[in-house]
Amino acid sequence: MPSLQNNVSKGILWSAVDVSLRQGSQFAVLIVMARILSPEDFGVMALLALFAGLANVFVDGGFGSALIQRQNVTRTDESTVFFFNLAMGFSALVALCVLAPYLARLFDKPILRPLTYAMAANVFIGAFGAIHTTLLTKELNLKLIARIGGIASAVSGALAIGLALEGFGPWSLALQVVAANAVSTLLLWHWHAWRPLWTFSFSSLRSYFRFGGYLLIVALADLLHTHLYSLLIGKFYQVREVGFYDRAQKTQSLPVNFIMLVINRVAFSAFSTLAEDRERLSRAFRKAQRLVLFVNTPLSILTIVLAEPIVLALFGEKWLPSAPLLQVLGIAGLLWPMHILNTNVLKAQGRSDLFFNIMLVKKSVAIGLTVWGSFYGIIAIAWAQVAASVFALAVNAYYSKIFLNYGVFRQLQDLLPSLTAGALAGAAAWLQSQHSGFSCYADLALGTFLAGLVYLLLARLLDVNTLTEFTGLFKKRSLQH
Repeated sequence: MPSLQNNVSKGILWSAVDVSLRQGSQFAVLIVMARILSPEDFGVMALLALFAGLANVFVDGGFGSALIQRQNVTRTDESTVFFFNLAMGFSALVALCVLAPYLARLFDKPILRPLTYAMAANVFIGAFGAIHTTLLTKELNLKLIARIGGIASAVSGALAIGLALEGFGPWSLALQVVAANAVSTLLLWHWHAWRPLWTFSFSSLRSYFRFGGYLLIVALADLLHTHLYSLLIGKFYQVREVGFYDRAQKTQSLPVNFIMLVINRVAFSAFSTLAEDRERLSRAFRKAQRLVLFVNTPLSILTIVLAEPIVLALFGEKWLPSAPLLQVLGIAGLLWPMHILNTNVLKAQGRSDLFFNIMLVKKSVAIGLTVWGSFYGIIAIAWAQVAASVFALAVNAYYSKIFLNYGVFRQLQDLLPSLTAGALAGAAAWLQSQHSGFSCYADLALGTFLAGLVYLLLARLLDVNTLTEFTGLFKKRSLQH
């Protein structure tokens, strides 16, 4: 199906542009702000991430993924989901406002109360644009998402830096989030033609809930696992330690999230299109897996071996306690794309029930490991994430083996060439940084260049097909054939 390949290739490229603009500009702003603000300022915002995230999950309700997965969607369906999003957004706003004073007392941080009000407003604003983003993703119209993301990131980033320079502390971070969401929502309504019908169908809502309801519970468990560290560290240690851990996690996840946001938007839609043809789905899944691992593996290994120069060069010496955490979390990041693609394949086949089962198992284990790690210190929490990631891969690949004959051992075989080349490239970068005597900036630049050169040479020898497939994405002919 050339049209599918054409759409997927274009989708990947425009998704890359969107994520580069949005994530890249946001990270550039955070680099500037990390040098202005304190670890405690970032720690305060990290404490709010769990509760704001929970509210956002309830607003979506899993219906966004349900709309993408279902092939025959009516305007009534779309309008029903839109009004459901608004109702849940308002409910989340009220719930967060009620919760605000209790959060401030729990962590002994009075500023959490007004900041929670700001995050509550942000959740409600986002509800107005959720359906537009879902429809654009389903259509693989990621060029428009890229344009909107770039503008929103530029406006909110400029605002955040200005506020930080004026001494607004964590407020500069909070208002950056609100501004980005508000600008994105306004532009979605301005540039996307979709408008709701004044109708609401409970039967439509029930039919989508059968798929989306499972995803809602899974998303809640995933969010609790992802942000549980902030609760535990904030309650039993210090808020500044939350800032250090959050900085390490965000830095480690930047390349992983970049890759997965690029691929994830396209992969789920493409996999859903191929859901009835398991042979083609299996081939598409394996190709996507190889491509993602080809890019993610060297980036994760570089994060591990160059953690200290990365932290020093980007954020400054006050953030140096983040470096050991960054090294450990980088190990977990090696496997993360494999988790996402395995679960995308399952969702694309409409098996949200099985997706629910495996996610509940692995997230329960991950939450237990995180709580266990909190008794032994912050670095133990990071190692708990590594253990959870290894366990999750075995669980995620279980149904891939059953449905597509692509289990954990075959997936690890596909990882091996990239891992071998990445490990040798990382070793070259580490040796260079240990014996150079240069500044952190020079170590980072030289290490990255050397590792990249070694990796590409070894990849050429070990896995020519993947390198060819990867470069083919960026050639014009790949968009036409």
